Amino acid sequence: MVRLPKGKPPLSLLWLISTLSFCMIFVLASVPNAEAQERDQGVRRYASIIQNIFDFIDRHYVEEVDPQVLFEGAMSGMFNALGDPYSSFLPEKEMSSLNETTQGSFGGVGLYISKPVGEQAGGKPPYVEVASPIEDTPGWRSGISPGDLIIKINDEFTDVLTMDEVLARLRGVPGVAVNLVIRRGEKLEFPVTLVRAVIEVPTVKYAMIGDIGYVRIITFTPMTVDRTREALEHFKKENARSLVVDLRNNYGGLLQSAVGVCDLFIDGGVVVSTRSRIDGENAVFNARKATAIPLTMPIVTLINRGSASASEIVAGALKDRGRAYLVGEKSFGKGSVQQVYPLEKAGFKITTARYYTPSEVNIDKIGIPPDREVLFPEFSDEDAEKLNALIMENRIPAFVKDNPQAAPAALDAFVRRLHEEYQLDLALLRRLVRDEQNRTVIAPVYDLEYDVQLQEAVNILRNGNYGRLMQTTKTLKDLQEEAVMEDARVS
Repeated sequence: MVRLPKGKPPLSLLWLISTLSFCMIFVLASVPNAEAQERDQGVRRYASIIQNIFDFIDRHYVEEVDPQVLFEGAMSGMFNALGDPYSSFLPEKEMSSLNETTQGSFGGVGLYISKPVGEQAGGKPPYVEVASPIEDTPGWRSGISPGDLIIKINDEFTDVLTMDEVLARLRGVPGVAVNLVIRRGEKLEFPVTLVRAVIEVPTVKYAMIGDIGYVRIITFTPMTVDRTREALEHFKKENARSLVVDLRNNYGGLLQSAVGVCDLFIDGGVVVSTRSRIDGENAVFNARKATAIPLTMPIVTLINRGSASASEIVAGALKDRGRAYLVGEKSFGKGSVQQVYPLEKAGFKITTARYYTPSEVNIDKIGIPPDREVLFPEFSDEDAEKLNALIMENRIPAFVKDNPQAAPAALDAFVRRLHEEYQLDLALLRRLVRDEQNRTVIAPVYDLEYDVQLQEAVNILRNGNYGRLMQTTKTLKDLQEEAVMEDARVS
């Protein structure tokens, strides 16, 4: 160790220290600037190379090429390189479909889907995954569920198709059939034929369950806030004493709509914040100092793995602000914000920020855990094979079609015959028959008989334990910190 002499340091030493300090400050200040300059030079260099290659292909390729084809190929390649399933180039047809989806109606099968980008863990093929079916659509009526994989579309394997190609095959002229092969879990695989329909984007359904107001928010569009407010006004007239907010299978929608819904339940304060490397994308969204229902009204919120994006903003805000008790299963985990930009008739969608809940947590690829987990029964491999045989033989749809007004005794006898033949759980078979009956009509607002998650929500609100349960809930930040500590102890 070098020690400085005691007493007043010599002048030459002071000059040396000052010079070294100045040089160090200059170096530290120059490094970021030098890195920025080097990056800017790289951007200009690659942009020039891209332009040169575009011109070279246009002049030298063996056949004349439509410049629009080259342009769209280059754009798709750049967005695919991001490895972000939520950022993509949108050719004219896809841009039009996106506008229709968020604003009104479109021809399709009624499935919200996602497709992984790049290699998957364990070498699994990047098949299309169903995030959630849109209610009262062909996809919903077919029994397709969140988490199902679409293996084939019209005999084409989906792992080799781009997201744009998948959408082009699912959407189109109403009345045209689309043949899918669905995989559920590891063993269950079955064909489904969907006939395209005009997909009206639904928003909210509501009804009373005794003295409990039940509101299902299906998606977040410009109309969702007003429709939710209408539901709450109806509950006031019916003297509702508590509330269930159902966000299951809600794949998201508009950020402002999610914030507006939170305004109805939360009295001021942070709802969500967005953070980006661009200052203009950073924002904090606060609730207004008023609510549509009393702050003392108990609320249970239902979530599942089909709850994503904007619905997670609402669930996260209600949880972190201590406004609701969450029941169901962990949500999807989409904590990013996308913006859509037009390019003449085409456009692109790009992730510009991540959102954070009121407790400063981002849930991207993590999801929101419920306060109380309630799961529907999972199929064993053996049950999956039996169920696969039942589906392939079309027994339940055929019975419902031939017996549209079947009496309870006839339904029970049919279920028991299936139980004897396939050795499947009676409750499961009864639910499958009920689901098939519901698909032949407009979906009921709720099904308390077979919906175990809704049953639990109603029990919590009716048994007087709500207040005590809310005292034990934790914010998402608390839960994530506990998970980190647990991982540290294990390792």
